[in-house]
Formats: sequence, structure tokens, C-alpha cells
Amino acid sequence: MTSINLRGGGALLFSHALEAGWPERRLSRRLAREGWQRVRPGAWAVPSRTVDWKVRARAVQMMQPRLVCSHDTAAQLHRIELLHAGAPPERVEFIDPRRGTSRRRPGTSVHTLPLTDADWTVRKGLRVTTAARTVGDLIRRGPREDAVVAAGSALSRRIVRGVSRPSLLHFDELRAEPASARRGAVRAREWLPLTDPASGSPAESVARLRMHDAGLHPESQPTFRSPGGRTIRPDFLFRAQGLVVEIEGYAFHGTRAAHERDARRFNDLADCPEVRRVLRFTAREVFQHPEQMIATILRALARLGGPDAIDTLRDLPHGPAT
Repeated sequence: MTSINLRGGGALLFSHALEAGWPERRLSRRLAREGWQRVRPGAWAVPSRTVDWKVRARAVQMMQPRLVCSHDTAAQLHRIELLHAGAPPERVEFIDPRRGTSRRRPGTSVHTLPLTDADWTVRKGLRVTTAARTVGDLIRRGPREDAVVAAGSALSRRIVRGVSRPSLLHFDELRAEPASARRGAVRAREWLPLTDPASGSPAESVARLRMHDAGLHPESQPTFRSPGGRTIRPDFLFRAQGLVVEIEGYAFHGTRAAHERDARRFNDLADCPEVRRVLRFTAREVFQHPEQMIATILRALARLGGPDAIDTLRDLPHGPAT
């Protein structure tokens, strides 16, 4: 198939090959014989190429150039973390700016939404909504946890899928996005104050939401100086009680060296004069057992002499777990 000009990074449209002069029957036999992979009707991928969501997105855009990658697909391209971080997209999502009805077919969703030239860019050869528009669409769609996780990721520097990237937008840019009259904008404006550029991971964002819902509002990423001169920024601090809350992501302690660094950090943190106690929770606890996390925090606050925490403890409908 070397005489055919491949377009889209190893993807081939049947129609392009026919335009190049290949007889349809001969082309079909050669595609089958050489192991080309059918991505969708009329689009094929080279035999050596893994047909993942990026290949499917490229094939769709080759066939329908007006479509722009959006929502979860755009988030993947920008390396914006989602609440289901690490899971490959179940479908590829696009925006079609033409008037019509949003539609879905197996593996593909197309949203009919307004789209200006300022709303999209190109990443990895694919037309994709900008980071600001992507986060705006995700916030407008919800649910709240998904929206806040995506916004927190885009606003902060992160290491995503092993790649370090800078923050993708400023809070002012994000504030301008939900100001539109699009569906979901009112809800988005209510959720926007819940986002925090200091958030370091999806688990931190969700933990902060759970504390917010319980009436707890710690500082995020305060700066401490240990007695040994080390600068430390714990995840959350209840300053009046000297209580630090740390959230451990799934990838924590990936190596022996990382485990040793974390142990030293924990000891240095405990030596800081502002700190009276440190609580540590795993991402699994945050996502699956948030009520236990909140109960543990409330008990610690009460024991450290926080009157507000004691009142909250009494007001819990069934009391915290013991």
C-alpha cells in the first residue's frame, strides 16, 4: 500500500485510496491480506497501529472535518485529569457547530454546540477544544465532582501519565467560560468557587469537596519550614488546631527511594512548630469511604481543642464512626 498517500498518521480512508486510482475490489483484497484494521465504515488503520481512542478520533475527523474533539476526549489530549483518571475513554467525543441534534453511535458522541475559531486549537494533529473551553464544557455538563477535578487539574502544574506539564489556564480564563448563556452555565458558576489551583491531584480535589460539604474549610498547600530548613507544603491545614491532612495518591511509594523520601518528609512535617498532628488518607479512602475520613478529621479536631469541630461533631445526624 506504499503507493497510497497515507493521511492522519497511519489511517486510511477508503475513498482517498479510490481517488488515488486503486480499483475497489483489488484494494479490498489487499487491505484484508495485509492485515489492515477497520476502524469504522470507510476508515482503516495500518496493521502495526494499535486502534485506540486517538486513532478512532483521527478517523472520524478525516471523514467529517468540521468535528472538533471535546469533553473527555479533549481532556485526554490536553492531559487534564478526570475523576476516572487512568481509564481509557469509552468513547470519543466531538462538537459539531452546525445546528442539529446531538447524536451518539457506538464509540462516538457528537454534541451540537456553538463553537468559534477561538474555542479550538490543534494537539497531536487533532482539532480539539482549547483547555479553557474543554474545562468549561466539563463544568457545564457536571456532575460536580467531575467538574471540580478537571478544573483543579487544568489550573495547576501536574505530572499526568508520567509527563510533567505546566498549568494550562489561569483562573480568570476559567471564570470567563461559565459566564456564557449556554445550558448549565448557572450551575457552573455555583461550582466554580469550589475549584482550587493549589489542588495537587484528583483525590485532593474530592477530599476538599467532602470536607466542604461537612462544613470544614482548611487551608490548601500552606508553606512550612521545618527545623532542618526544608520547605514543606502539606495538602491541607486546620491552622487553629495544628491539624494537617495529607492525601496519598494511587501512585505513591512507587519505588523504594520514593518511600524513603516520603518517610523523611513525614518526619520533617511532624517537627514543624505549626503542626500538632498529621492525618493521612489514601485515595481509596477518599473515593470509597469519605464518611470515615470526615469522622476521623472531626474527632482529631475535637481532641485538639477546636470548638467549631466539636459543634459539628454533635450536629452529625448519626455521629461519626468510632
